[in-house]
Amino acid sequence: MTDTPARLLKLLSLLQTPREWPGTELAGRLDVTPRTIRRDIDRLRDLGYPVEATRGSVGGYRLVAGSAMPPLLLDDEEAVAIAVGLRAGAGHAIEGVDEASVRALAKLEQVLPSRLRHRVSSLQNATVPLTRGDGSTIDPRTLTAIASAVTGRERLRFAYRSGDGTASQRQAEPYRLVSTGSRWYLVAYDLGREDWRTFRVDRVSDPFATGSRFTPRELPTGSGDAAEFLTRSMARTQPELHLDVTFRAPADFVAARLPATLGAVEPTGEGACRLRAVSADSLEWVALRLALVDCEFEVHGPAHLVEHLGSLGARLTRAASPSSGTGTGTTGGGHE
Repeated sequence: MTDTPARLLKLLSLLQTPREWPGTELAGRLDVTPRTIRRDIDRLRDLGYPVEATRGSVGGYRLVAGSAMPPLLLDDEEAVAIAVGLRAGAGHAIEGVDEASVRALAKLEQVLPSRLRHRVSSLQNATVPLTRGDGSTIDPRTLTAIASAVTGRERLRFAYRSGDGTASQRQAEPYRLVSTGSRWYLVAYDLGREDWRTFRVDRVSDPFATGSRFTPRELPTGSGDAAEFLTRSMARTQPELHLDVTFRAPADFVAARLPATLGAVEPTGEGACRLRAVSADSLEWVALRLALVDCEFEVHGPAHLVEHLGSLGARLTRAASPSSGTGTGTTGGGHE
């Protein structure tokens, strides 16, 4: 193989297989001399790939972990698998899946050949994820379109539906995507309103990068922290909930079932713990999350949360009573 760039790519692809490669085997695979392999290994090291060499009759070359992440070569199956996995995670605002995963998906889909992009979409459309239902489902294509506009500093056009159902067309300078653990938000400068806005991404549709570049403006907070700006914005739009809840279960049990955004629980004795936190989430969402902990609990405050839980409990009791008229039929299809 006389084409040096093509040979280096082929060599790198072989080395990314987790095994040790004797120099003679690499030379045979690439139809070059062992001396050429040594020179190519040096070239890869110059490019930042940490290739380790061992001496002896069973020695060879192996790609090892280095101090920085070098570019990776993926075959078709690997690229499809990673894209499908990233799409599955990005489509639901799961804790720990933040903007970085969406940026990775946007980069990968940008370079996927059309045949692989079609395979990814086919797999995505043929499967339905089983989720907990406490977050909003988002089309990953919406996330990747927004993430690409953020990274490329391109103005974005999109349709938006507000909380009261009002539809509008927006043009904005996208600043950052922020995940709260239950939802995705876009922090952007709205050109029509001439002010900063936060948009729930599950209410965004048909995002389109216009190709018009912009220089990012400074956030009003002055810190450049989009998450801080979002927190302040949410606090202005709805009152904060000052939570005080006692759970009749160990702290580790409760903590594993509560989103981290609600704060940390403190042990108060054997088999009990307490949550004292301030939340900007809706009253209804907090009530649902407390109920999903699946243990006995008592809410000391705020009073309107206690009232809402009482109303919700009465409604659930009525729904479960024999007089509710529930049938014994099935929707068809047993689990196997």
